[in-house]
Amino acid sequence: MSQSVVLDKEAAPAAGGRLRGHPWLTLLTVAVGVMMVALDGTVVAIANPAIQQDLHASPADIQWVTSGYLLALAVFLITAGKIGDRFGHKTTFLVGAVGFAATSAAIGFAGSIQQVILFRVLQGLFGALLQPAALGLLRGAFPADKLNMAIGIWGGVIGASTAAGPIVGGLLVEHVNWESVFFINVPVGVMALVLGLLILKDVRAENAAKSFDVPGIVLLSGAMFMLVWGIIKAPTWGWADPATLLFLGGALLALVFFAVWQNYAREPLIPLSLFRSVPLSAGTLLMVLMAFAFFGGIFFVTFYLQNVHGMAPVDAGVHLLPMTGMMIVGAPVAGFLIGKIGPRIPIVAGMLFTTAAMLGMSTLDIHSGNGVMALWFVLMGLGLSPVMVGATEVIVGNAPLELSGVAGGLQQAAMQVGGSLGTAVLGAVMASKVTDVLPGNWQAATGQPLPAGPDGEQLEQLAQLGIAPPNVPPTVADAVHSSFVSGMGTAFVVASVVALAAAGLGLLTKRGANEAGPAVHI
Repeated sequence: MSQSVVLDKEAAPAAGGRLRGHPWLTLLTVAVGVMMVALDGTVVAIANPAIQQDLHASPADIQWVTSGYLLALAVFLITAGKIGDRFGHKTTFLVGAVGFAATSAAIGFAGSIQQVILFRVLQGLFGALLQPAALGLLRGAFPADKLNMAIGIWGGVIGASTAAGPIVGGLLVEHVNWESVFFINVPVGVMALVLGLLILKDVRAENAAKSFDVPGIVLLSGAMFMLVWGIIKAPTWGWADPATLLFLGGALLALVFFAVWQNYAREPLIPLSLFRSVPLSAGTLLMVLMAFAFFGGIFFVTFYLQNVHGMAPVDAGVHLLPMTGMMIVGAPVAGFLIGKIGPRIPIVAGMLFTTAAMLGMSTLDIHSGNGVMALWFVLMGLGLSPVMVGATEVIVGNAPLELSGVAGGLQQAAMQVGGSLGTAVLGAVMASKVTDVLPGNWQAATGQPLPAGPDGEQLEQLAQLGIAPPNVPPTVADAVHSSFVSGMGTAFVVASVVALAAAGLGLLTKRGANEAGPAVHI
């Protein structure tokens, strides 16, 4: 992708305080749009238990509410950046905002978990349109000496939205319903559309590509789908089952074909020449592993807080605030440190903090107090901040200037793929552990073996969500909750190993060799 520049004189910042093209009003507009995407991630995490209960979803289904969205984002981000270059970032942004609001409304009206998953995937596609287009609009609206400040404020808005998500989601789920979590995006989307039509001026890349790498998009999308689907279904089918091996083998084959095709495509989706840079390759894999550990591990926390500790949704949101709050505080501090000493030390230290937090969370039990939970949440938030800031600088800064936009999309896509895979893999690890320990815990609590057949399978599914059957003695509820916590603990141990591997990769990173300007996808 060509470097994003102002192609049209009309896209330059407006002078004399005029409304259209005004830099700070442009910032306000794109912040409103992208705020939906940031808010949506943490709001839905709080709503997942209510969605599961209302729509009678299985653990695999409820994982797809998250994984389907993340996967759609991951697959489409780089393509979305090229669409913005080709057709203009203003049009792309407005389509993304309207589509995101419309699919949010469709989720609210959905009558089954399958419909929720379908519209979440579509929501992810429109969310992918929003993010690179918003950055492109900022780059066209602000002069160079003000752009970094604008991106910093924009990132702060995203961080604040992420932190507010659990509180907003908790209040809506508790006092309205889970559908309202999605309906709230509709007025925000309308606001973004109105502001966009009144304020935004178009920005597009110079020498934009006239064609798209359709075979590359199909191959990468197919590979990611087969990989995540195979991992999610493996606990049900069995890891050695032919169906599991078919999906995982198909994913590997599609990735190989994708890599080969990229060498021949006229406009490749991901130019493989990018990966000749060792720091860039290390930074990309680091982002995958970081997101794997974070998103995969944190998936269980809302179920732990609500189903094991019996918290109301808003209380669960408040308990997550130390983590998201520390990420807001930690990001500017990390940016300052990285500017002074480079990204390597902050990244390695951040992943070591994250490893310690994951190990700490693996020790939580059904009686853990608020203080110890907050400690690990704070440590995780502080650990992740320098990794997100530093890995972005490594990936974008080590890319050639003319590929800085692709590198920015690659950074965001790596995070989304890692999160999707982490949710799937750690979900499978957790389900396997619960299935292993529940019969013994049930026998110890009731004096009877775990029921066979459908009744036993239903109990296993409830235990994988931390839900005790209704009207059972406290000892039986504790047995189910203990089984869930055992599975969660095992998942966090695996996540800590992945985080430690990411810390090792951090040693291969270094400050960008190429000044890519402000091509930072937050």
